[in-house]
Amino acid sequence: MKKFILFWHTFYPVVLAFISFLYSVGLWFSGYQLEGIFVGIWVPSILILSVVIRQRSKDYKNKIKSKNNE
Repeated sequence: MKKFILFWHTFYPVVLAFISFLYSVGLWFSGYQLEGIFVGIWVPSILILSVVIRQRSKDYKNKIKSKNNE
């Protein structure tokens, strides 16, 4: 169970982006091309947002550590 939690914590943005990609492809081939394109834009947005959140989190943790060391 710990391995799954670690996996999920590490790769949840990739999993969510892949689900979004599959949903986009499904919409496209179902005849909803514009909706498929719209949902397809979610993929890079999810990945970029996850990078931003992780970077801010690391910066915050480093700031707290440096305050505690002073």
